[in-house]
Amino acid sequence: MHPVTEDALRDSFANCSKGEAKRIPMPRDMADLPWSELDFLGWRDHRALDRAYLVTPRGDGLIGVTLRSAASRKGFLKWNMCTLCFTAHPGGGVTLMTGRKAGDAGRQGNSAGLYLCSDLACSLYIRGSKTPALGGRIEEMLTTEEQIARMSEKLEEFLVRLGV
Repeated sequence: MHPVTEDALRDSFANCSKGEAKRIPMPRDMADLPWSELDFLGWRDHRALDRAYLVTPRGDGLIGVTLRSAASRKGFLKWNMCTLCFTAHPGGGVTLMTGRKAGDAGRQGNSAGLYLCSDLACSLYIRGSKTPALGGRIEEMLTTEEQIARMSEKLEEFLVRLGV
């Protein structure tokens, strides 16, 4: 992913109003992000921890979605796996995140969900740039490039389910 501006991020959101997009808090330290290692930019709202945002390149532009995380139990005996990067985390390290569908379906309250790493650092886990505090990644026969392609495909399927 290439570095992007706040305006480009705000303009990319497809499942919220323009007014809502203007109020989204931007990621902290955008200039310090490892852009070359990101396949999508995901961040949590530092004011409302149940909110998250995900922006990914699509075609010649960007597509962004707002997400809500479900309440999770923090017990370390329960492990969950991220649907995108197949990283296993204990407790609240993986969260069900749901996005409101675009258009009329979203206005009627319809949504779609996906189990994601709570910190939305899937790209970094696949590349080995970040390791989970506990847990780990399943050893796979796929190359890093193939894992990235699979993650991108699963993310695109989720965006299609959201109608964006």
